[in-house]
Amino acid sequence: MNPRSIADALIAAEQERKAIAPFTDADPGLDADTGYRAQRMVVQHRLDHGERVIGAKLGLTSRAKQEAMGVYEPLYGWLTSGMVHPYGEPLPLAELIHPRVEPEIAVLEATEAILAAVEVLDSRYEDFRFRLPDVIADNASGSRIVLGPRARVPGDVCDLRLLGCVLRTRGDVVATAAGGAVMGHPAAAVAWLVNRLSPQDWPLEPGTLVLSGGLTVPVPVRPGSVVSAEFDGLGTVDVYS
Repeated sequence: MNPRSIADALIAAEQERKAIAPFTDADPGLDADTGYRAQRMVVQHRLDHGERVIGAKLGLTSRAKQEAMGVYEPLYGWLTSGMVHPYGEPLPLAELIHPRVEPEIAVLEATEAILAAVEVLDSRYEDFRFRLPDVIADNASGSRIVLGPRARVPGDVCDLRLLGCVLRTRGDVVATAAGGAVMGHPAAAVAWLVNRLSPQDWPLEPGTLVLSGGLTVPVPVRPGSVVSAEFDGLGTVDVYS
């Protein structure tokens, strides 16, 4: 399979809200490099339609997430302006396939500022089933992001390795984690990203938003759901549907 055909199929799946089989079902030899080339085409499609790159996202940086997805290597994708969902507004489920949410620590590159965040994942693959090249091509399952209302300087909160997060669904605790879940420290995840980017990628300018990776396993979002991610020192981010 070539990157163009992979990208076109993923773009169509998102537009039609119809999940597809992972490409590695038909081509087990598909590699990560082909996945990243397809990913750039998927993102470029967004840019061609008026969006802009606002940052990057890491995926599968925590052991819990890797085990949940059955993929044991981190990856990265891109954030565009059209992915930002307004804080406090209901999530438009009609635009999504089978969304799941996970809490993350967002970092503003080179500005020493952090925010609470919730990423809305919406894999274009059936049942969130994929291998590494598939999820890379799918821009790391990226769909929407909800950012907390204020940024903090890391020195104003506890050690980021120990920064706790509680994820609740309709008030019930479904997962807990700390910042150290992502590669031992969110800064280590960002450093991995900087070292992994290629000359073909978009640059990480000062102030660029970086999502350091899901702290917990993602939880499904269904009609009437209220999912809250409470972070020590960073506040709470709620996602409604």
